[in-house]
Amino acid sequence: MEFIKGKGQIKAEIVVNGKKKFEEYGFEGKDGEVLVLPEKKRIYVGIDKIDSENLKIATASIIKALKKYKFESVEVTPPNTKNKDLLISFFEGFILGDYEFDKYKTTKAKHPIKVIAINSKRDFDKIIQEAKVRANAINFVRDIINSIPDEITPKRLASIAEEVAKENKLKCKVYDEKYLYKNGYHAFYSVGKASNNPPRLIHLTYKPKKPKRKIVLVGKGLCYDSGGLSLKPSEFMVTMKSDKSGAVTVLGIIKAISELGLDIEVHAILGAAENMIGGNAYKPDDVLKAKNGKTIEVRNTDAEGRLVLADCLCYAQENIKDFDYIMDFATLTGACVVGLGEYTAGIMGFNTDTIQKVIEVGEKRGEHFAYLPFNKYLPKLLKSNVADICNISSTRYGGALTAGLFLSEFIEKENKDKWTHFDIAGPAFVEKEWGCNPYGASGFGVDTIVTLLKSL
Repeated sequence: MEFIKGKGQIKAEIVVNGKKKFEEYGFEGKDGEVLVLPEKKRIYVGIDKIDSENLKIATASIIKALKKYKFESVEVTPPNTKNKDLLISFFEGFILGDYEFDKYKTTKAKHPIKVIAINSKRDFDKIIQEAKVRANAINFVRDIINSIPDEITPKRLASIAEEVAKENKLKCKVYDEKYLYKNGYHAFYSVGKASNNPPRLIHLTYKPKKPKRKIVLVGKGLCYDSGGLSLKPSEFMVTMKSDKSGAVTVLGIIKAISELGLDIEVHAILGAAENMIGGNAYKPDDVLKAKNGKTIEVRNTDAEGRLVLADCLCYAQENIKDFDYIMDFATLTGACVVGLGEYTAGIMGFNTDTIQKVIEVGEKRGEHFAYLPFNKYLPKLLKSNVADICNISSTRYGGALTAGLFLSEFIEKENKDKWTHFDIAGPAFVEKEWGCNPYGASGFGVDTIVTLLKSL
């Protein structure tokens, strides 16, 4: 998709709060309404107010609506604002709205709009370039998450990471199952040991000449999760290709950060594994030892992501020193989706200033996060009679919180205030279109974290 100054074959207009109506067509300019008048070469999209989320949705809606027609260019007038967040969102939406995942279809998606013609004397080149980097990173994430587990194995995810590293001059280290076992990452190792596709720990590094901050991003990369011996019901096994979302999100973030050339050092740690069944699968009643020496009683093998993340967090703290922030991303619990719905991620940690900052930045970028606070009554729910900690709670309630609290046990004392946990189980993958997002993977979190890191 090309952005140029000039005229287009059809003109698009965003209508704010019903200020333009076409009653003869039933268009009242309400939020989410779209009216295409091909004979008049006009398209109108209604929003209730101007903000980043609405602008992304509006421009994405323009592209989606025009896929039914033969127009190859659309003319738009950007918002009359100097707010960079709003303008980036405006241009991002066109690219995000054009996305369709058709890798496995014989009939491919149509993309008739080739040109976005900008009706303005202002120079948007830098903003458009940044919008392209962000949107392309989001679509990159969508592609990998949507890809089937037979294709995206831990080994293949490592290869993709190496390709990203080569393209963007990053360092990339990949560690196999032998390394994990030999070096004491037995929680991570155990999750993946029953699969024919062995696990990989992937470490990418982006380091500019004079970084102002050092950031560590850790992602859960369950390329497939059957539940292990605590086997999922068949209906819950479908969509588990999305359980790699945390790791792929982290990969998308470092990709965008490096392409934008930000003055921050970023380390991305991806824990890639498959949780499968077999004669050598780890079992309920096993006791696993994580890298930091903490022992874990396994009472449910479907609570596996936290075991992978526990060792990845240990690896990060052992191998990366003097960082400013450590953040982990995971489709960790169904409980978070039950509590917050499909469109909001849960955020946990001990530094409420960081958490509030993330929530505020998320709102500016059109992504929603909700703070889930720990309390002093939660730790006893993870008590084990045979090990240091249990991998599941003793109650069915508050599962997102107890999973987050479990991870906190693998954060060193001096790093507690630097750590933030994101449970993206809801918005990472939804089986219907919503906002500017298609069916399936959304690429949620990339936009917010890139903006957050840029602000540092």
